[in-house]
Amino acid sequence: MNHLPAILGHAPAFEKVVPIARPLLPKLSELTNDLEICLDTGILAKGPHRDIFEQAVAQYLGVRNAVAVSNCTSGLMLAYRGLELSGDVIVPSFTFMATVSALVWAGLRPVFADVDSRSTNLDPAAVEATLTPATTAIVGVHNSGNPAEIDELEQLAECHNLFLIFDAAHAFGSRYKKTHLGRQGDAQVFSLSPTKVLAAGEGGIVATDDDRLAERIRVGREFGHRGNYDSEFPGLNARLPEFNALLGQHSLRKLDAAVLHRNEIARTYRQRLKQLSGVSFQELGEGNLSCYKDFSIMIDATAFGLNRDQLAAVLTAENIETRTYFDPPVHRQIAYRCYAPPTGALPNTELLSETILNLPIWSDMDMSIVSRICSVIETAHACAEPIQRQLRRVATV
Repeated sequence: MNHLPAILGHAPAFEKVVPIARPLLPKLSELTNDLEICLDTGILAKGPHRDIFEQAVAQYLGVRNAVAVSNCTSGLMLAYRGLELSGDVIVPSFTFMATVSALVWAGLRPVFADVDSRSTNLDPAAVEATLTPATTAIVGVHNSGNPAEIDELEQLAECHNLFLIFDAAHAFGSRYKKTHLGRQGDAQVFSLSPTKVLAAGEGGIVATDDDRLAERIRVGREFGHRGNYDSEFPGLNARLPEFNALLGQHSLRKLDAAVLHRNEIARTYRQRLKQLSGVSFQELGEGNLSCYKDFSIMIDATAFGLNRDQLAAVLTAENIETRTYFDPPVHRQIAYRCYAPPTGALPNTELLSETILNLPIWSDMDMSIVSRICSVIETAHACAEPIQRQLRRVATV
């Protein structure tokens, strides 16, 4: 045991805070020429950088249409609106709130179905059990970049004549059965925010092979009009600025290398931490590749000796930032409690929200940092009893 826990009064493992995420950004010199063109022409939106970025993304994903929007949330709102959904939409509660808020903004009723505790994604069996005549669509989520059970969800959608949309906010660069995410379902909506592997500062991409839907989203991001100031339907200001499109182009060029490095980080975390009792991991389906927007562990308090929140406190004392995605889950958030299942029967969602902990991961993260984080967690496991006593003393002060 090379390091004694900072929470017990020793020096922290890191002098500076290790962030949970950090975007991989180009150098200023790489942007100078293109930025000068933007400033010289005065074209800050709806310009050539957006068009080039859309074309590059469509080619990378192998889709007919990649429509750039201001953020993933606006992309979801426009996709729901563009498909003219109505009634009930089945959605996981173990997701970021925007998956559901976009549904409510579109006048739809979210119906929560449970997730699989191993993949952390929507459980097709739970979806099927939740179907009613009022159901018009299913929204799947690729949590942390782990592809959802696409084949099973597509079969359900086809059998019951439902639309299928994927909140792919976390998942640009992931692959389902060796195929890039993007073409599956009616639409997949990606995020380009700073914590994502493909980062543009802010922004989103709606990927679809449905030409009609893509055109409605293009019109919708311009307030619902085609330039004649006569709105065809209520739209949004969902334009992606030229600067963000430029950042996105540079990020896309480095994406494959970033995904490979993140997978190396994930393998190291798994190899080191699987030796500890009480630690489990998100499971990927055979043939799938995760971009590892996040790296998650689940903590069994009885076996590990500390619960998730206690381990998080240990890591905070060591200057290691963590996150507890998603706690509380959406159905327990104030704005969405009215949609919670009447029986409250989302056991896997509840279990994950109480036990999941996200560790630092980013696209140019030095492997020595990963190793030191693993050492800290190993030490926490070995010193669980004195840490428990210390936390109890602090709680009673």
